[in-house]
Amino acid sequence: SSSPPPQVNFEQASTIDIQLPAIENSSDKQRSNTIDIMKVTAILCSVLVAGASAFAPGATSFTGTHISTVSQSPIAAPRTSSRTSELNMMRHRKRVAKLGKPADQRKALLRALTTEIIRHGRIKTTLVRAKAVRKHVDHMIQLGKRGDLHARRQALAWVYDKDLVHSLFEAAPERYSDREGGYTRVLRTMPRQGDNAKMAVIELV
Repeated sequence: SSSPPPQVNFEQASTIDIQLPAIENSSDKQRSNTIDIMKVTAILCSVLVAGASAFAPGATSFTGTHISTVSQSPIAAPRTSSRTSELNMMRHRKRVAKLGKPADQRKALLRALTTEIIRHGRIKTTLVRAKAVRKHVDHMIQLGKRGDLHARRQALAWVYDKDLVHSLFEAAPERYSDREGGYTRVLRTMPRQGDNAKMAVIELV
């Protein structure tokens, strides 16, 4: 009544057990090889794209704005001259002292200093201002030595005090008759307290 136990073919079972891991190992190797190939391909593509962008026209490797590129809006007015530069150039061989003031204030300052030097004969100011006003004082004294009407009108146009101009024209020919230029001298003094500015005394000779 009892059925006989099923017979197992040990040779087939061992063959199946041995072949299955081999198939799984081969599929894993193929998958890993495929992944490695894809990685290498992606790296090569990125290198080629980076190299092409480096040699593209107008490309730059800096993160900031390129020196030659200026952002302009589409409605910006065109440049009138190609020689204009945005760099602040140094004032080489520019002998006019700006004195940190615009032209009108600088002229008023030099006129006031000239008037006070002629009135008092000696004032104390900064070294730069003393050197800048020296030529104007010499010019006024030269006009006083000349003494004609045109020279007097030129002096009146620069010196603030009218009576001082008349006194200068009376005294200058006798005082500086033996001197042709160099009517003032600039003497350096101690620096000013506070900002340590270079100070000087300018006086008539």
